[in-house]
Amino acid sequence: MIRSMIGAAIGRRMAGRSGGARGMLLGAAAPWIARRAFGPLGFALAGGWAAKKFYDSRRRSRAEPEI
Repeated sequence: MIRSMIGAAIGRRMAGRSGGARGMLLGAAAPWIARRAFGPLGFALAGGWAAKKFYDSRRRSRAEPEI
């Protein structure tokens, strides 16, 4: 049930203005894609992306002059 609601929300956002069948198909495929994409390799890539975002934000905050 929750998977269907999340899929519908993702499909609605991805379909944009066209909506209709395209959004329905994207929403139905979203849980399957997420299951496949977030295996061990997906989690490693997501962790690397999050670490880079954290590193960039720390570097940016240190570079800003304090007022």
